Amino acid sequence: QVQLVESGGGLVQAGGSLRLSCATSGTTFSTNAMAWYRQGPGKQRELVAGISRGGIPNYADSVKGRFTISRDNAKNTVYLQMNSLKPEDTGVYYCNARPWPWAGFDYWGQGTQVTVSS
Repeated sequence: QVQLVESGGGLVQAGGSLRLSCATSGTTFSTNAMAWYRQGPGKQRELVAGISRGGIPNYADSVKGRFTISRDNAKNTVYLQMNSLKPEDTGVYYCNARPWPWAGFDYWGQGTQVTVSS
């Protein structure tokens, strides 16, 4: 059974920082592409950052220079360091795992709430 468990969300003031973690089990983590998505109030879910099996990151334009995604294959965990947070970063953040070879579906965590106050 594949599980993705996010943690680290919370309430922070604008300009502050949070670090999200996503611990995985039941999958071969090192071969997964991993990503963080978010869904703000009244918005569609969007990709925030992704990291390939080889550790190459990519970011949404809105978070470039402020967020950093990383992975620790020994701990089966992916992280999202979020700095200089803005109120528009508010939303539920979801961890995503895309296994390789891809069978047409991804795995998702339950989400963690991030609220940035102005």
